[in-house]
Amino acid sequence: MRALACPASLKGVLTAREAAAALAEGLRKGGAEADELPVADGGEGTAEALRLARGGEWRKADVVDAFGAPRRARWLLLPDGTAVIEAAAAVPIDPGRLDPVAASSRGFGQLVEAALAERPRALLLALGGTATMDAGAGFLEVVRELSVPARVACDVMTTLLDAPRVFGPQKGAGPIEIAELERAFAAREDIVAVSNLPGSGAAGGLGAALASLGAQLVPGAALVLDELGFDAAGYELVVTGEGRVDATTRLGKAVGEVVRRSAGVRCVVFGGLVDGDVPGAETVALSGDPARAREDLAALGADLVAVSN
Repeated sequence: MRALACPASLKGVLTAREAAAALAEGLRKGGAEADELPVADGGEGTAEALRLARGGEWRKADVVDAFGAPRRARWLLLPDGTAVIEAAAAVPIDPGRLDPVAASSRGFGQLVEAALAERPRALLLALGGTATMDAGAGFLEVVRELSVPARVACDVMTTLLDAPRVFGPQKGAGPIEIAELERAFAAREDIVAVSNLPGSGAAGGLGAALASLGAQLVPGAALVLDELGFDAAGYELVVTGEGRVDATTRLGKAVGEVVRRSAGVRCVVFGGLVDGDVPGAETVALSGDPARAREDLAALGADLVAVSN
């Protein structure tokens, strides 16, 4: 049996690479030939997934985080000259400090400027997992133009004016802050022309800021899988999954895109927590114990091969 282990990350527990390795270990113990292809959707792990699949060099820059503290952030230069930059590398969400009104995307602008200084051929910008809800105001203070073609991998395709209501609460906004953010977003004359674009609300409105500079907004999961060269043909089993499987899994997430592209091949989706099935795939719940995640994935891989035999 040929099997493909292509999970996304289990946030805060295992990276996509670690999850793929554990799965593949189990698949091989069961007797399968297993390939590893960690995936991402434009959020956490996007640059690492591309580096593992295509190579490249990590570069580092000094920036500030969402609240102005010094931060050392990295970005990836691919062999073809494309700079891959994650917004969350500079301004990640920190559960210990949720303040969407005060958080700034300026540090992400600094990281992009550092990459542009090395004259890349193009930019691939990954949005997702940020602390910010400033509609890219801080970013635009630093980056006034994009001197090379830029594509933006959006982990969600929410529009700008919907972003405060949809994502404000998870970043610490209550009803008063949400209303304040909605007024601020609607008053932004510099980005109003792109406010209805799908993805303009990604990363607290960073999508709109980038679109206003001419960047192309693209669904992140599809873009990343294209860049990875994902192809389920030739495999008898595809195993993917993430920390929590729910209704959002099939709506723009990497796991849902893997399932869609694996039509005709047996596809299994795992979740540390499972709240609903994923159409087109078998859905399996792990133990839910983060300390057992590696063990769970190795056991799952071995069990899947045993059942197939």
